[in-house]
Amino acid sequence: MPKGRAGAWAFGLVAALLCAALALAAQTFPELTGRIVDDANVIPAATRANLEPKLAELETKSGVQLVVATVKSLDGQAIEPYANDLFRFWKLGEATKNNGVLLLIAPAEHKVRIEVGYGLEGTLTDALSKIVIANAIAPRFKAGDFGGGVERGVDDIIAILTTDAAEWQPRPKVREEQGGLDQLLPLLIFGLVIFIFWRSMGGPRRPGSFDPSTRGGPVILLPPRRGSWGSGSGGFGGGFIGGGGSSGGGGASGDW
Repeated sequence: MPKGRAGAWAFGLVAALLCAALALAAQTFPELTGRIVDDANVIPAATRANLEPKLAELETKSGVQLVVATVKSLDGQAIEPYANDLFRFWKLGEATKNNGVLLLIAPAEHKVRIEVGYGLEGTLTDALSKIVIANAIAPRFKAGDFGGGVERGVDDIIAILTTDAAEWQPRPKVREEQGGLDQLLPLLIFGLVIFIFWRSMGGPRRPGSFDPSTRGGPVILLPPRRGSWGSGSGGFGGGFIGGGGSSGGGGASGDW
């Protein structure tokens, strides 16, 4: 490939990556203010009062961090990537066990998802999550009973997680390492693109012969993906934060 054409290709790729990163950085999520985050305002106060002690007891006795969230909109996304990004942004569950669960409800899109942390995928399986949605949650949501659907869904999730706690097993280490590689892969790709762009613009020169017109391309710093770097939910209101856990997309989705 001619040098000029290679430079143009590299510049276009860098520009595309920058646009994608800026769009992702613009994604906004509700704050993690407690174990129930009702941003869509559809969960009755009585349901909250019934569920909050159960969720707190589950976390105190087992370390499992189960959070219920409703959102006003999925911002045009499918519920699966939105739930996974929100889970990672909030960092639900303990960092060493990845034992978080997110019950996400998007009333505007009529979508619901149970997102499961790595460490609980062997207990709260995709099949069981699907059953909970199909039998406990979706029929009640379809009838307009959001409080009943949320409460029954949470009760069933807790029952699955606590029926035989002795058999809880963490996600195999190799899968956790793969999760870490998934987070590093965008950085590796970006570094490779910058190197190609730099080389196409002239590469290194002999010491003492610095020429700003041919030294290399501009340095572009991409903003971090929310939920991948930094402290995540630390510092949000109410003193309630995630424990540093992560999810690889386990769980199930449904609609009504």
